[in-house]
Amino acid sequence: MGTQVRALNQYGNNSPGGAMSALTGDGVVRGLGWFSIGLGVTELIAPRVIARIAGTRNNGRLIRSYGLREIAAGVGILSTPRPAEWMWARVAGDALDLASLGKAAATKRNERGKTAFAIASVAGVTVLDVCCATKLSKDAKGIAAHAEGNMIVDRSPEECYSFWRNFENFPRFSIYVQSVRSKGGRLTHWVASGPGGVRIDWDSELTEDVPNERIAWRSVGESDVQHSGVVNFEPASGGRGTIVRVQTDFGQKFRSIQPIASLMGKTSGQIIRKELRRFKQVLETGETITTEGQPTGRATSTTWLDKIAR
Repeated sequence: MGTQVRALNQYGNNSPGGAMSALTGDGVVRGLGWFSIGLGVTELIAPRVIARIAGTRNNGRLIRSYGLREIAAGVGILSTPRPAEWMWARVAGDALDLASLGKAAATKRNERGKTAFAIASVAGVTVLDVCCATKLSKDAKGIAAHAEGNMIVDRSPEECYSFWRNFENFPRFSIYVQSVRSKGGRLTHWVASGPGGVRIDWDSELTEDVPNERIAWRSVGESDVQHSGVVNFEPASGGRGTIVRVQTDFGQKFRSIQPIASLMGKTSGQIIRKELRRFKQVLETGETITTEGQPTGRATSTTWLDKIAR
C-alpha cells in the first residue's frame, strides 16, 4: 500500500514548505482540472459573457478556441496519474490569456477597469498553476518505476471495495505484506518481508476514498518504501463481476533496495498482476494457491523480493 503524491504530515506544518505542500496538494490539482473544464465549457457556449466580464469587445472565435484549450488541459489533468505536463499546458495558456488581456487593456474602446480586474484574477490563478506544475514536476523526478495491472473478479464492486478497504486483509492475499496496523484517521503502518526476510516498514496515507469505486494512497514520512497508487473497481460487462485496476508508482528510495534495483522496472507489472490473481482467489474461493499448487492463506516463507532477486 502507499500513495498519490504529497505528504499529509506537511499540511499541518506552519513552515513555508508545509504551506506550499498544502497549497499544491492533490485536491488543489484536481480542483484546477475541474476549473479548467468549467471555464472551457463557459467559453465555448457563452463567449459574450466572458468578453463582458473581461471588459473586452466580443471575439467569439478566439474565446471559443481558448475554451477548447481549457477543456483539453482539464481532461488531461484529471485523467493522468502524473499530470505535470498538463499543468504546464495550463501555465502556457495563462500566459496567452495575460497577453491577450494586456493587449485589450491598451485599447481605449474596452472597459479598462474590468480588464484590469480580469488581469489580476488570471495572474493569481497563474501563480497557483506554476506552483502546482513545479511541485508535480519535482515529484515526477522521484518516480523510479510504474506498475499497473487489472483483473476481473467474480464479485460485486461493493464486495471488492470492502475487502480491499479493510487493509488488515492484505496479508491474506499479498505475498510480501506481513501486517497492517491502523494509526488513526487516514494513516496506516505497513510491515513487509524483503530479501532474506529483511523487515521493511512504511506509513501510508489514504488520499482518496470513493466507496465501491476508488481508493488512492501514498507513503508518507521517512518510510523504507516510497510509493503511491490507486485502485479502481469497475463493473464488468455482462454481469461478469468487477474489473479491479491498480496503478502504482515506486520512488527512487524503493529502487535503492538491493538486489532488485535493476529488475524492478521490468517485473513490477508482473508483481501487481500476481497480487491481483491472489486477491481474486481469496474473494472467490476464500484461499490462495501457492506456486507449488498447495492452497494456503499465505504462500511460503520465500517472498517475491527473494524470487526476483534470484
